[in-house]
Amino acid sequence: MQTLENLSQALNSGRLRARELVDQALDRIADPQGEGARAFLSVNAKLAREQADDADRRRAAGGPISPFAGIPIGVKDLFDVAGEVTRAASTILSSDPPALRDAPTIARLRAAGFIFIGRNTMTEFAFSGLGANPHYGTPTSPFDRATGRIPGGSTSGGAVAVADGMAVASLGTDTGGSCRIPAAFCGIVGFKPTAHRVARLGVLPLAHSLDSVGPLANSAGCCATLDAILRGVTPTALVPAALRDVRLLIPTSLVLNELDDHVAATFERSVDALTRAGANIARRPVDELLRIPEINARGGIASAEAYAWHRPLLERHRDRYDQRVANRILKGAELSDQDVRELYEARAAVTAAVERSTNDVDALLLPTTPIIAPPLSALEKDADYLRLNGLVLRNPSLANFLDRCAISLPAHRHGEAPVGLMFIGRRDGDERLLSIAQAVENVLNRD
Repeated sequence: MQTLENLSQALNSGRLRARELVDQALDRIADPQGEGARAFLSVNAKLAREQADDADRRRAAGGPISPFAGIPIGVKDLFDVAGEVTRAASTILSSDPPALRDAPTIARLRAAGFIFIGRNTMTEFAFSGLGANPHYGTPTSPFDRATGRIPGGSTSGGAVAVADGMAVASLGTDTGGSCRIPAAFCGIVGFKPTAHRVARLGVLPLAHSLDSVGPLANSAGCCATLDAILRGVTPTALVPAALRDVRLLIPTSLVLNELDDHVAATFERSVDALTRAGANIARRPVDELLRIPEINARGGIASAEAYAWHRPLLERHRDRYDQRVANRILKGAELSDQDVRELYEARAAVTAAVERSTNDVDALLLPTTPIIAPPLSALEKDADYLRLNGLVLRNPSLANFLDRCAISLPAHRHGEAPVGLMFIGRRDGDERLLSIAQAVENVLNRD
């Protein structure tokens, strides 16, 4: 498994050259039997090789250099990168002028020495948890490629790129699960920080009060490192929490409904392993969670805020949208100003109520999604698309609604269908959540 820690050690000891690492990633992207053509909208092959060679020369010269210099990373097509067009995987924005400057998150990754290997495919305008894109193609989950299963969305290409070794990590966004759902379906780690933790300037929005910027990678430690860099903080080694001091709550309201057999068995196996390792795990209803689907029944905050941004584009280019995406955005047009005010008031009330009812625990523990990745063929009918989209978004979107941090860790065994184990921490409890995730990862890797 390629982690930032082991790769930086190999690079800085001379056991690995950045050019080897970048060439390996580019070869996998270019493999006609692989998913590179669908996981990436564009690839910076020539520039990536030049930057890798430069990192190797500077290391050989013995001068100061970032420990991450030369590591290839993918970028979701929502981020401004100087000289590149931010399309949001749409055809509508493809003729827009290139960005004049890097988004702050991009600038910080660049300063840390990461090489942007390319722009990752995503759901158009980030508005779906399934990952399908009719304009540029849909990469498939690494599991059961003979069938062809969805990657999860909206950071679909980023998750597939990491899972297939086309990038060591990917930069994503998460408005209702867009880092965590594809991480769960592709067997990697996805982290959603508390929304205000990472700057969103230079990132095309979906819903400004729900959007977060987070990484997808191969370990909790990788996510913690990237989270620090994205915030402009020097990364430090992630210290696992002592599980005997960790208090977890499995809500019995909503989040365990409609689990498929494999997800249910994998979840309970993971809970047993954590209990044996000393974690304190309780189960009880959190009935306030039942209000969230009711509040969002008419499209919710996401549709309202998305429509406010998209209205001018829809007036000119309605026929060029992925129609399933457009239909979700247009739900926002049905909401009055009073409706939207009531949505914000209801969100605040539920958030406060959940805070009171869960103030005795460090994190909620639940399956990231109730099902494994469905086959692409399951999305052919609009009714099935809507049902599956709602189902996979149900659990992860709770964290965004409540403005909490959350992380999805792979819980399946080798050869099994990927299953995500999700922990929803407290608002601004990101450091604690990452430490818990490291401890849990250690247990799951032994189990």
